[in-house]
Amino acid sequence: MSEHAHGHHPGRERPHGHRPDHSHAHGHGQGGHSHAHTVSPDADRRWLRAALALICAFMAVEVVIGLFAHSLALLSDAAHMLTDAASIVLALVAMRLAARPARGGYTYGLKRAEILSAQANGITLLVLSIWLAYEAVRRLIEPPAVTGRLVLVTALAGVVVNLIATWFLSRANRSSLNVEGAYQHLLTDLFGFVATAVAGLIVWTTGFARADALATLVVVALMLRAGYGLVRESGRIFLEAAPAGVDPDALGDHLVAADEVAEVHDLHLWQITSGEPALSAHILVAPSGDCHKVRRRLQELLSTEYGITHATLQVDHVGEQDADTVLHVGSGPAPEPAPGHCEDAHGPVHRRGPHHH
Repeated sequence: MSEHAHGHHPGRERPHGHRPDHSHAHGHGQGGHSHAHTVSPDADRRWLRAALALICAFMAVEVVIGLFAHSLALLSDAAHMLTDAASIVLALVAMRLAARPARGGYTYGLKRAEILSAQANGITLLVLSIWLAYEAVRRLIEPPAVTGRLVLVTALAGVVVNLIATWFLSRANRSSLNVEGAYQHLLTDLFGFVATAVAGLIVWTTGFARADALATLVVVALMLRAGYGLVRESGRIFLEAAPAGVDPDALGDHLVAADEVAEVHDLHLWQITSGEPALSAHILVAPSGDCHKVRRRLQELLSTEYGITHATLQVDHVGEQDADTVLHVGSGPAPEPAPGHCEDAHGPVHRRGPHHH
């Protein structure tokens, strides 16, 4: 009474001849996965390459001027631009790897290369911010002479360069955590140049040399915030956490409330990569229910209401999973599933009525 089918196209069954006591379905829908790009991957790479060329050119100029002007703020901005360039190179490599088709032992392909890239970007931001914070505090104690006018002019040029580079990356697909990591690098660098320009103006007009170190601390705070966010989000994906904003317990209660569904357990919800959620669950259907119809209805619910198009559902009738139980198909209310039918259930068991999560 059960099935094992991969429903890659709505309304069309494609049985694969596996064991008849399981029902697996991957509903990809008509539009593919929910992580569809607003622009093509090739366009993403073009925007990233344009930003990379602009940043590398300006970074070389900034290092020379920062050394000449004795400005830690300019050198910290140049160091940050180096990580910007590295983050874009890493993002480009990760995009190339993620585009490879799934084969061999990598059944999901190399999609998580993009998450590795995002995590690496977050970690570099955190490590660099610690070093810059140390240097800024040291210069607050013993401030060197700073050429304020040169710092101001260079920082204003940096603002223009970073505005253009940030606009380039904003045109790419920022729903990808990989692209978002590179974008956050550029955005914090833009704010850092603004702070450096203000510091240069203060040093030039008042002679207050410590403004340069204070501007560096502003950059450090921005880097810590962006780095923490990237590490946290990439860590959630690596730890197989549910997508942000989706409560697995509420989703399980929603599934079990569907007609003819008696129980939902072994519910797993995770992200293969950013913007690509996946779900698997074991569904028990009343003996009189149509398990094929229930599966299709639940997959449609997951797709339309939760944006989950990659769902694998094992559908059984109540009692069917127990070889010692005689299955009686007929009308009437669904019986209560046996309490020991799944001795090693992963996560809460969802049944109709009040229950613990």
